[in-house]
Amino acid sequence: MPTEPTTQADLVHLTAGGVSLVLDCSEDRLPAVLHWGAALGPLDVAALRALAEGDVALVMPNEVDAPVRLAVLPEPHRGWSGRPGLSGHRDGRDWSPAFRVTALDVTGAGSDQGGTVVAEGIDETAGLAVRVTVELLPSGLVRARAAVTNRAPGAYTVDDLTIAFPVPERARELLDFAGRWGKERTPQRRELVVGTHARDNRKGRTGTDAATVLTAGEPGFGFARGEVWGVHTAWSGDHRHHAERLSTGSQVIGGGELLLPGEVRLAEDATYEGPWVYFAYGDGLDDQARRFHRWLRSRPQHPRTPRPTTINVWEAVYFDHDLARLIDLAERAARIGVERYVLDDGWFRHRRDDHAGLGDWYVDEDVWPDGLGPIVDRVRALGMQFGLWFEPEMVNEDSGLARAHPEWIMQADGRLPVRSRDQQVLDLAIPEAFDHVAERMTAIIGEYGVDSVKWDHNRDLVEAGHPGGGAAVHEQTLATYRLMALLKERFPALEIESCSSGGGRVDLGVIEHTDRVWVSDDIDPLERQQMHRWTQQLLPPELLGAHIASGTNHTTGRNHDLAFRAGTALVGHLGIEWDLVQASPQQEQDLTAWTALYKELRSVLHGGDLVRMDEVDDTRLVSGTVSPDRQRAVFFVASVGRSEVSHTGRVRFRDLDPDTRYRVDPIVIGEVHGLRGPAWWSGDRVFSGRVLGTVGVQPPDMPAECVVPFRLTAI
Repeated sequence: MPTEPTTQADLVHLTAGGVSLVLDCSEDRLPAVLHWGAALGPLDVAALRALAEGDVALVMPNEVDAPVRLAVLPEPHRGWSGRPGLSGHRDGRDWSPAFRVTALDVTGAGSDQGGTVVAEGIDETAGLAVRVTVELLPSGLVRARAAVTNRAPGAYTVDDLTIAFPVPERARELLDFAGRWGKERTPQRRELVVGTHARDNRKGRTGTDAATVLTAGEPGFGFARGEVWGVHTAWSGDHRHHAERLSTGSQVIGGGELLLPGEVRLAEDATYEGPWVYFAYGDGLDDQARRFHRWLRSRPQHPRTPRPTTINVWEAVYFDHDLARLIDLAERAARIGVERYVLDDGWFRHRRDDHAGLGDWYVDEDVWPDGLGPIVDRVRALGMQFGLWFEPEMVNEDSGLARAHPEWIMQADGRLPVRSRDQQVLDLAIPEAFDHVAERMTAIIGEYGVDSVKWDHNRDLVEAGHPGGGAAVHEQTLATYRLMALLKERFPALEIESCSSGGGRVDLGVIEHTDRVWVSDDIDPLERQQMHRWTQQLLPPELLGAHIASGTNHTTGRNHDLAFRAGTALVGHLGIEWDLVQASPQQEQDLTAWTALYKELRSVLHGGDLVRMDEVDDTRLVSGTVSPDRQRAVFFVASVGRSEVSHTGRVRFRDLDPDTRYRVDPIVIGEVHGLRGPAWWSGDRVFSGRVLGTVGVQPPDMPAECVVPFRLTAI
């Protein structure tokens, strides 16, 4: 139970994973961050007092008469002129609450595994109560959230609930991500200047252009060094990230759900709780990314079994579902070592193209007269798991479901939104609609023992409203989470892949319910080199769907050899998206070798520490994974263009044990046109970790679009 605030709890020091978090919880006020960053070591009460006193700023001319105190939920009534933590009103009143903390619960202080602070406060005048939770996780990641409760008669409208943490004045450079369909997570940098850098996501789902992680850091920060402070909002609906610098020099980063007008109106005693907002400190972007990865890997629901090699049939057959052809594809896949077979869009009623059928989740009797049993049985007989595609949140107007229940389609003011991909959105917050989709999915998954679901979501939520009612993105997002959780409860072994027009909905909200994300619909290896590099700022590689593309890419039309396609896909959860009938006997042999290599290396790739080298030549990318015991590593050297110089310099492999000697084995499968190895490839290839990280080795001569994996083994 919460306890009354005590002097000992006024200043709380939590530490874990090389990070310290010091919170000021004094004088019955909401918690404020005094320090969030590098570990401070043991601090007694006197040292904490000194730290707090050293943080009190002078009052400058034309400012309020007391130092402005920034709570985790920023409060305008204390003089904060930036984005407020709580924005709302009761018919125009009670819009600037002044919360008094009535209970404080602190756990974990004094340990080195983090801890939690929960503060409960009230504003009797406004009739509001608030709960703020701040948690330092064992990985050094911090997360926080707030909840507001209406304690008075009459509705209270919540417009915004934003968590914010201060960042030091030296953090003057911002990094976040832009992108579009087929080119997700494109990095962009800018200076943090006076004003607000706001990244609003208004697409009803996490968009392909989402900020993903908004980071403020020391100018020039890179992968290896430079302090960085980042924020991520773990929510799959509308949301916001922001960085703000005031004229006073105060700087914050923060985030929260972006609420549409009137979306949350609290009746008396009702509560709205915002999503978790994650804060990640690091000395370099790799250090920051590893905190996310270690946290994700520590969760009980994180995938524990080796990530199976997968074939998805979409780019092989599209909507042309022919049993003989699909069985032939399964047999070819099994021969090369594939472990999971996924039947994509086109198996259900009225679905001969993408204009009709969504919502009619019954096996199409015309295409599958004997049901899916024949393909499922053959896949299982070949030793593979069976996966199936759904798009549960969507509906075509040309469908039996839409004709039977037009009132289940999201709309605003009695008009249907503009179509996208010829589809509309099914309002899962309507209990009958939710129950119908849950029943249909349960029936199909149960009948065929489906092992995995590719969960697609192919349009933004435009004018997303309840028919005859208000905005509905908030409730739709919660309903989607409930549906995923319900299916996992009914089928505990079921895995779900989040696919949202490819690489949308990549966030820590959906990953609580899913087992991987589809990085992008574009599997051109040249594009995927960058997308894999930057999606790992949030998610570890085992959660990234990465498939070997066709020789001529479906999205870009580029042609690449198999080695570049496979070597690029090896980084994530490996799969194939290719009509294997088109593979030559030599290509089939090479594919077999690549899948075998993936199975050999996946324990390192999916359990080690991410390393990305800071390159001075943008035509070369070097990245890898080092096992936690530093005994094994896999690095990839990728050529993504032609440099203006013939020698781009030595390749270094960072974060190895400096005193351990490693055998470095280049991996070349099949013929790679234009690849020439340097002299050291023909020697014993043994180097110390210190030499590899400090001096490096000469790279091979590589064609413009090529990747060479290197296996490093301690000897």
